[in-house]
Amino acid sequence: MAARITTERITDHPDADAITLQGVLDALVDPVRRSIVRQLAKAPEDIACGTFDITVSRSTGTHHFKVLRQAGIIRQYYIGTSKMNTLRTDDLDQAFPGLLTAIVDAAARES
Repeated sequence: MAARITTERITDHPDADAITLQGVLDALVDPVRRSIVRQLAKAPEDIACGTFDITVSRSTGTHHFKVLRQAGIIRQYYIGTSKMNTLRTDDLDQAFPGLLTAIVDAAARES
């Protein structure tokens, strides 16, 4: 039996038209959050929260994922008990063409 994908437990994803430039830039000011975005951008598939290469505690990591989610940068969903993460590339490119690519490229140069 395949694992069930669920999103009901995560209810604070903004609609695409509610994503603001200020919110995105505020969320990406932190280097840990830029690292999360960079890792998602280069990954061939969505990534579970516990498998990111970040050097913060689990609770601090949870906060960073929440900030990215509430800014509209990532979408989170569950597969079984794993909380998965994906970039909202289409939504961000529609709202701010080229911004995500520029941020990911800059974050890669920083790392």
